Amino acid sequence: MYKKILLVEDEKNIARFIELELKHEQFDVTVAHDGREGLNKALEGTFDCLLLDVMLPGLNGIEICRRVRAHSDVPILLITARDAVMDRVAGLDAGADDYIVKPFAIEELLARIRSVLRRAGSNADEVEEEHIIKVRDITINPKSYEVLFESKKLDLTKTEYDLLKLLCENKNRVCERELILQTVWGYSSEVETNVVDVYIRHLRAKLKTELEPYIETVRGVGYVVRE
Repeated sequence: MYKKILLVEDEKNIARFIELELKHEQFDVTVAHDGREGLNKALEGTFDCLLLDVMLPGLNGIEICRRVRAHSDVPILLITARDAVMDRVAGLDAGADDYIVKPFAIEELLARIRSVLRRAGSNADEVEEEHIIKVRDITINPKSYEVLFESKKLDLTKTEYDLLKLLCENKNRVCERELILQTVWGYSSEVETNVVDVYIRHLRAKLKTELEPYIETVRGVGYVVRE
């Protein structure tokens, strides 16, 4: 799938040249020629990268960057005719990922675009990986509410899922019954503490293993999942 790029550049000849070069490299390009139009397109559309000229009529590129960054982590590359240190600092402080100074070779622009796209993809992978919870042969994906046990999907009720997730998030730490009740059933719940024991039995039945049991009882205190 083509990467979608928004180019905001008021000099139409330069904008047309960049647009043609990007399309030649198989990018899907949308062009705006003033700051307010560019900001509206950036906030209303879905793009993989924004190329913002700094000196724009209506709204400058740094202000667009600042406003977009309040809502999105989309990679932003500033295009500027000024190479003063303070201008570069202002752009980076506003949330830009990189900048390029006019005049530039199109090869350098393409390289910088590829670089910010790679970084964005790497960061997205890291964030996704951070969300995954793993304990031995249990893998929990909180974004999809999916649990794998020994590489097979585990069929759990919502309460069983919430209980297992709590224990695995706190692996090697004992979760007291009161904590489990408050987290899984809620502070206002009137269920008895023995309901925790019932659901622990349900989970143990579904997490059968010939090795060490996944859920250990700490008598008089609560339960723990050990790595």
